[in-house]
Amino acid sequence: MKVHFTETVLRDAQQSLLATRMPFEKFEGILSTMDKAGFYSLECWGGATFDSCLRYLNEDPWERLRKIRAVVKNTKLQMLLRGQNLLGYKHYPDDVVALFVEKSIENGIDIIRIFDALNDLRNIELCIDTTHKFKGEAQVALSYTTSPVHTLEANAKLAKQLKDMGADSICIKDMAGIIGPQEAYDLVKAIRESVGPDMLIDLHTHSTTGLGPMSYIKAVEAGANIIDTSISCLSGGTSQPATESMVYAIQQLGYEVDVNYPVLKEINDFFKPFRDESLASGLLDPFVMGTETDALNYKIPGGMLSNLLAQLKAQNAIGRLNEVLEETPRVREDLGYPPLVTPMSQMVGVQAVANVLAGERYKNVSKEIKSYVHGEYGTPPSTINPEIQKKILGDVEPIKGRFADTLAPGLPEGRAAIGDLAKSDEDVLSYIAFPAQAEKFLKERAERNENRAKYTIVKA
Repeated sequence: MKVHFTETVLRDAQQSLLATRMPFEKFEGILSTMDKAGFYSLECWGGATFDSCLRYLNEDPWERLRKIRAVVKNTKLQMLLRGQNLLGYKHYPDDVVALFVEKSIENGIDIIRIFDALNDLRNIELCIDTTHKFKGEAQVALSYTTSPVHTLEANAKLAKQLKDMGADSICIKDMAGIIGPQEAYDLVKAIRESVGPDMLIDLHTHSTTGLGPMSYIKAVEAGANIIDTSISCLSGGTSQPATESMVYAIQQLGYEVDVNYPVLKEINDFFKPFRDESLASGLLDPFVMGTETDALNYKIPGGMLSNLLAQLKAQNAIGRLNEVLEETPRVREDLGYPPLVTPMSQMVGVQAVANVLAGERYKNVSKEIKSYVHGEYGTPPSTINPEIQKKILGDVEPIKGRFADTLAPGLPEGRAAIGDLAKSDEDVLSYIAFPAQAEKFLKERAERNENRAKYTIVKA
């Protein structure tokens, strides 16, 4: 059996460890080498990279993707897409979603990993269909969590539904790093029996709790074909297990691996100086590089824990962290056990903090939680606590249908709003996804181009 590797250092690893602050210039010089390593894919786009390029790095995310594609000729490029949420925190109209998928593939993406925070199939169907329409590969993820309703049987059934919807491969997306080795073995085995012998199964986890390498080994034993890893100097902690270690272990166990081990050392040596300068500057906090077993108790992803700490520090209430950690699973139960993945992890965390600091549960409720309870994010995995629903919505009834069906087309309004600053469909999509950040970036780009033109005229 052959085991494939998806390298995450360009997306999820740096997102988990460095808040997605790795500029293109910091990895441009190693791309051609990475293309020779024999990875199944390079995860390099989507997730928070899009937002971060515009907000912090002064980069055009689309141009970043095109530059990567120009160098990486032999390895599939992969992105993460939040279904109808795209790369943001709300649902977008169907015309926006379809064009975003089309342009992602046109600009260089081969594999789109598509997921919905609630595993609501209605929120991923359009993405799958559009991916296929433009000859992309749809890797569809089930958001892994544990609860009374997230049973082995339910997950196996969900995987079969994903296959029937057209998934080219299935990903078990364990965003909190909480899947243990036996759970990984049992789940992969159940999914394999559900989807048949030919479907590729990918396990994605994090090293947050220290279980990642063990769970990967057991998943492979059960029939997983792909595991997600990060080059070692940016691995561990809230990132993924180390690529080199996993390649070594998987080969030692007798599995076939295409990864070129000597090339991995070149890649790791390249990233070490960036890791060191990130530690020195404080961009890389040693805290996120450690093992945090509290996630096993509270099912909180590493990024969510960081957000909780930041919220409490901002309100001079860090001493109440344990209360918030205890409140978080109660909020999650009240809301029908949503998986704690973006955007649900942020929403549940904010509500837990609000409940503790207000001294009264659900006295203050964010607009996002109201929208969730109203049904705008999809169908919760389980029933929302009726008393909590009544307190949040009053007499308003939750919607039953697919929320995106209620949204007017978004492209005409987006094009009109950004006007001549947009020079392409990609610019329009950037604006629709992140209006303030994209408008600022596009204005500064226009000024640079204008100054460059003046300089050229004067020089001539």
